[in-house]
Amino acid sequence: MNNEMEKAGLFGLGQPNDAFAQYFIGQSYLNPVTTEGIGIFNVTFKPGCRNNWHIHHAGKGGGQILLCMSGRGWYQEWGKEARELHPGDAVVIPPEVKHWHGAAKDSWFAHLALEVPGKNTSNEWCEAVDDAVYAKLN
Repeated sequence: MNNEMEKAGLFGLGQPNDAFAQYFIGQSYLNPVTTEGIGIFNVTFKPGCRNNWHIHHAGKGGGQILLCMSGRGWYQEWGKEARELHPGDAVVIPPEVKHWHGAAKDSWFAHLALEVPGKNTSNEWCEAVDDAVYAKLN
């Protein structure tokens, strides 16, 4: 992938995701699409970058939706096999589900992250994805 459109998709690379860097292995970028109504963020991962396990808590409603825009990535829920992601894939993540997502080892990856509205919502960041487990993914 040579240009920004190939790497980050239609919504662009944005800025280094420094505010959340402590919750990622590798470099990610964040480009807010909108923060009014429903928060929509273009998140771009350099090859090998992934976020830590995390949970979207909500008293009612809540959760997250991922719309894959470019590259190849992974999504995994706690206790389940990882799912390979490609442009056009959608992932609906209910609240209270521990999960992670990020790029494949050899590919940039971008997705739109939509915050599903809810009451008493919060995010809990957990441990990093184990390097040995990640290394087994193709």
